[in-house]
Amino acid sequence: MRTAIGLGLALAAATPAAAQTPELKLWRLDCGSIAVSDFDVFSDTYLYPGKPKQLTASCYLVKHGDRYLLWDTGVAGPAKEWVFTIGLKERITDQLKRIGVEPERVNFVGISHYHDDHTGQAADFPKATLLMGSGDWEAVKARPETAARFKPWIEGGAKVDPVSRDKDVFGDRSVTILDMPGHTPGHKALLVRLKSGPVLLSGDLYHATEQVANRGVPIFNTNRADTLASFDRFQAIASNIGAKVIIQHEADDIAKLPAFPEAAR
Repeated sequence: MRTAIGLGLALAAATPAAAQTPELKLWRLDCGSIAVSDFDVFSDTYLYPGKPKQLTASCYLVKHGDRYLLWDTGVAGPAKEWVFTIGLKERITDQLKRIGVEPERVNFVGISHYHDDHTGQAADFPKATLLMGSGDWEAVKARPETAARFKPWIEGGAKVDPVSRDKDVFGDRSVTILDMPGHTPGHKALLVRLKSGPVLLSGDLYHATEQVANRGVPIFNTNRADTLASFDRFQAIASNIGAKVIIQHEADDIAKLPAFPEAAR
């Protein structure tokens, strides 16, 4: 009898908390396009000699109750460098205004890694707390061109949280930054546990669908062994929880989420 009563009280106590769990929403934002003239630079085993590839630059907005996390900040603007021709149609701030979100309402800016196509518009959110892999944060401070995009945080006017391993962003395991080093020292991926099912955002662990099967490691990754270990962890997580995997640079994965301004729930 005591056991039954205790169980009933425990369930009653748990129910209000569960009912108050903030609703999650996830938007995919268009943060640029990247035409690659020779995709072979994305394989250190010479898989794609001379093959061109069209990539997309995707960012994501997560709404958790009345708080917002922006994941990655896309390209800064049109440019041409090395094998990349970069385009940008609309800035993130303009897209957010279309759903009634002003820049100052973004509580967290999460950066998968320090590369330019993921950090280009970070400075548009100077009031947000920056969440970034600790290894990448150190790299940013050592790279003057990249550091300029992080002026609000480097100069101390905005808060930065260098993430060493995984991070539970909102404290309820609904949104977790996952440690996936190899592409860069502090590279991260993002897990969003929507009501409709979990979603895994790749960062730049992968750049295209075929890299999942062939385990292609770009020539500019900082650590090959770490990359392969991160492949294993990412795929195990996806399999274990039945997550929808979205490769952020894969144009074919855009359709896995509702078209903006609609949100996944």
